[in-house]
Amino acid sequence: MSESLRNDGRIWVPKKKEDVEALRNGTLKPTDIKEEDRDYYLERRYPAFGNLVPRDVASRAAKERCDAGYGVNNTGLAVFLDFSTAIQRLGRDVIEARYGNLFQMYEKITAVNPYETPMMIYPAIHYTMGGIWVDYELQTSIPGLFAAGEANFSDHGANRLGASALMQGLADGYFVLPYTLQNYLAAEIYSGKVSANSPEFDKAEESVRQRIDALMTIRGNKTVDYFHKKLGNIMWDYVGMGRNAEGLQKGLTLIKELEQEFWKDVQITGTADSMNPELEKAIRLADYFELAKLMAKDAYHRNESCGGHFREEYQTEDGETLRNDNDYMYVAAWEYQGHDQDEVLHKEPLVYQDIEIKQRNYK
Repeated sequence: MSESLRNDGRIWVPKKKEDVEALRNGTLKPTDIKEEDRDYYLERRYPAFGNLVPRDVASRAAKERCDAGYGVNNTGLAVFLDFSTAIQRLGRDVIEARYGNLFQMYEKITAVNPYETPMMIYPAIHYTMGGIWVDYELQTSIPGLFAAGEANFSDHGANRLGASALMQGLADGYFVLPYTLQNYLAAEIYSGKVSANSPEFDKAEESVRQRIDALMTIRGNKTVDYFHKKLGNIMWDYVGMGRNAEGLQKGLTLIKELEQEFWKDVQITGTADSMNPELEKAIRLADYFELAKLMAKDAYHRNESCGGHFREEYQTEDGETLRNDNDYMYVAAWEYQGHDQDEVLHKEPLVYQDIEIKQRNYK
């Protein structure tokens, strides 16, 4: 909601904790709280950008207010997104034309009219930034396999740099692949159907069959969704918007313990030789464990705060990200060595010639 609506919405929480309590017990409505008793904390902290600060800044600020006890809703895990000022300035018809579909979705889910009562929002994990290695033509290490958009790491980094999904998709699709993919195709001469009779194909097929057989023979007591949700909670609590060394170490331990339990006690219904969504989810979740461990390891390794990676030990006096470009101006490309084996770190230096590297400041 907030990414689409922060253009005109104003985010706030009550200034007084007694108002927070009154909201929770139902003796006070959001619209009853006077203007002077509202903390428009993004506008207060970042006067130059206000509610339009980047998503990682807005998300951390919302989490900080909720962690400090000013969050609304019964859970205390929400802040208000208020359109009353925009409606007064522009009129309801304009707001409805801009955001009517989202307002309708919100009301259908919550039974609250957002034209009359502020929305309640809270940060959520968007996706994992970063992806597989590509060269300057967006070709992976497998000849003929190209990765475009957020599937590759060229503009993203899982624990450091955040970029725009739309930007990368457009840049790769419009300005790169039309001039690089044809180079590969022009050099290839195909002579009919490619045969699957090769040792490499047999090895790959056997590897997949072994994994499927291993999963199907476990016959445990817990569903794939059980492990998926548990893993998500661990990542949210210890490898989320704010990280620290102690939490990352604990998170990594918990991930490994949960992964061991998964391979001993997961239950997959159905059969391996038919359409089986549970088996598909289990295969994906097995990969998620590998990704989760690597994200926690890489975040622990990177002793700085930059972009989407916020280490609580490394922040400025006013709580903003504190970069360390002397030691971490590189892409950390981790080479997979096999299950339960330590990855090998390859450092690919980041060299900027046309832009000035500086600390972000939205004050």
